[in-house]
Amino acid sequence: MDTVFSISLPRQAYTVSVVRDVLGTLLRRAGLCGNCADDVLLAVSEASANAIDHGGPARDYVVEADLRGRWCELRISHTGTVPDPETVAERFTADHLPLPGLDSESGRGILLMRYLMDEVAFEGEPHTTVMLRKQVALCDGESPSAGGRVAEPSYVLL
Repeated sequence: MDTVFSISLPRQAYTVSVVRDVLGTLLRRAGLCGNCADDVLLAVSEASANAIDHGGPARDYVVEADLRGRWCELRISHTGTVPDPETVAERFTADHLPLPGLDSESGRGILLMRYLMDEVAFEGEPHTTVMLRKQVALCDGESPSAGGRVAEPSYVLL
């Protein structure tokens, strides 16, 4: 199923749950299994929370999803400023990221996004954008050794 989705939301904390609800419904109706859709939703939630926390002075942010062929691409963007775009971009691509301290209340979002998605990228101004990509694959089928039946496969993001 080819699907394109876009929503613009105010930079308010409650909108992260709105994104999760609307995008979650879209992903499940597109045939993704629950566990894989949850991975995508967690990564998008982290990127949305970052746009809310760090997207000033922009008043809103945009979440776009593009499910085509074997890939799902998501873009979370705002027109606010980033204090140091080079440092942020490096955190998205560095081979090793230090873990935040145990008492730290932030600093795990980029790690989660990189772990959950196949590709993660960051672009600075004029539109600060986090791009998340996952490859669509088959999942949830019953193996042939389990009674000789193979369940109808559904598509999932791995």
